[in-house]
Amino acid sequence: MNLKNFVPLILFFCLKVNAARPFVTDDARLTNAESCQLESWSRVYKNSTEIWALPACNITGNFELTMGVGVAKPKETASTQDYVIQAKSLVRELTTNGWGWGIAIGRVNHPDITPGPNLLGNTYAYMPISVSTFNDRIIYHLNVGWLRDNATQENRSTFGFGAEIQATNSLLLIAESFGDSKSSPYWQTGLRYSIIPNLFQVDTTFGRQFNGDINTRWISFGLRYTPNSIF
Repeated sequence: MNLKNFVPLILFFCLKVNAARPFVTDDARLTNAESCQLESWSRVYKNSTEIWALPACNITGNFELTMGVGVAKPKETASTQDYVIQAKSLVRELTTNGWGWGIAIGRVNHPDITPGPNLLGNTYAYMPISVSTFNDRIIYHLNVGWLRDNATQENRSTFGFGAEIQATNSLLLIAESFGDSKSSPYWQTGLRYSIIPNLFQVDTTFGRQFNGDINTRWISFGLRYTPNSIF
């Protein structure tokens, strides 16, 4: 995968920067009130690798701010960096056997590709919707949004649909599909395991683009640290 093909994939995966790992599709939930969390992961493709770190804080209880960085390293070109900032708030809180929704807006910058004051990147907004069933054993997530691709000066509609299944008290299974109006959608499936419940989780996924070649296939490994309160 050369850099020209790799960059659009980076843009989409950092679109939903605070979806709970290992999801790309975001949920109608926030980081614990008066606390911060850290999500970090590596995504490996045939010809490239990404590493991300995304800390997020929810100081007020209903306003979550995420700021993070990612490094992408194609095999045949120099590495690039991506900087992300996103704000998210809930309009209706998700409850057991109920539903919730919120609003998120964000910006992705790619200064390594276009140096100077006019940074290449995306501006985006979306609405995360979540529905709880079977006493939270299965929760569905739906995203509907908009993306402004500053590289092409295009406006795109975005979507995501996923499900999380609580297999055991410690093991969560996930499956999802996501994409935008200008390209074929992607899918991924995987799991998250709680080493310390409600505090420290690890995860892995496998996915690729529908109708895409082998270069769009990836495997990811991540971790998530979510303390109950730090303020």
